Amino acid sequence: MQTTFDFEKPIADLQIQIEKVLQVQDKTKVDMSATINELKGKLEETKLDIYNNMTGWQKVQMSRHAERPQTFDYIEMICDEFIELHGDRTVRDDKAIVGGIASINGQSVMIIGHQKGKNTKERQYRNFGMANPEGYRKALRLMKMAEKFGIPVVTLIDTMGAYPGLEAEERGQGEAIARNLLEMSVLEVPIICVVIGEGASGGALGIGIGDRVYMLQNTWYSVISPESCSSILYRSWDQKEKAAESLKLTAEDMLGNGLIDGIISEPLGGAHQDAELTAQNLKNQIISDLKVLTAKDAQFLVSERIDKFSNMGVVVE
Repeated sequence: MQTTFDFEKPIADLQIQIEKVLQVQDKTKVDMSATINELKGKLEETKLDIYNNMTGWQKVQMSRHAERPQTFDYIEMICDEFIELHGDRTVRDDKAIVGGIASINGQSVMIIGHQKGKNTKERQYRNFGMANPEGYRKALRLMKMAEKFGIPVVTLIDTMGAYPGLEAEERGQGEAIARNLLEMSVLEVPIICVVIGEGASGGALGIGIGDRVYMLQNTWYSVISPESCSSILYRSWDQKEKAAESLKLTAEDMLGNGLIDGIISEPLGGAHQDAELTAQNLKNQIISDLKVLTAKDAQFLVSERIDKFSNMGVVVE
């Protein structure tokens, strides 16, 4: 198991100790199994203690792990077939949002998601998962196509936010996201949304209105990133840990506030530790929900979806 972050250092230290004892055992031929078992036991206890008690900022870090599965990874693991569709039919094909027709366990779906990229070259190509207006218009085009053919929609959210560049604003970034919120609210097919990494602001909401909204265990969903929140409130990124706690952005916080419908579990240490298991958990949830949602009348589905989001944040005094 590879560790990356500062808070994982106690785990890395124990792994090094175990490796050293194994080397000594191999070299001296002395049975050191008791010491090894004791260290392994301590390692498991340390993992449980660290990963089950992560702070908001630590979960933000985990959601950004370089090896964390992304949209195309999940498509490959959960879909029987996938045909990618391109372009918004107006400007160009935005590479930060990908989508197409897929089959999951024999059920046709339109799957749409953010794609960040795995290395520097790919991240630049994908604009780090930050979509331009044409990305959201492409997503809407695919959703309307799904509605036309009665196909459910699945969206996978993983973005630091919509692209904030001047040219994006010139082409109507705000309008494109607002249009998606409106259209997804009344789309007459089931919609399942899952935050698989970062869920920042309107960039996430642009494909985040659904009958069921889930978060993977080590993800975050908020109106603003901890770094940006810190820079606004404290004029520095140094208070990002404090901002992360204040924003209540973890899956547990969001579920507790009634803003999502559930949490999809990840392996101990994050989705990158066992991508196949994470994908299977995601697939099982999608299949289970599609059975329920596809049986509902379209107008009832829309009415229920509107009520769900209209009731968020309502306070009765």
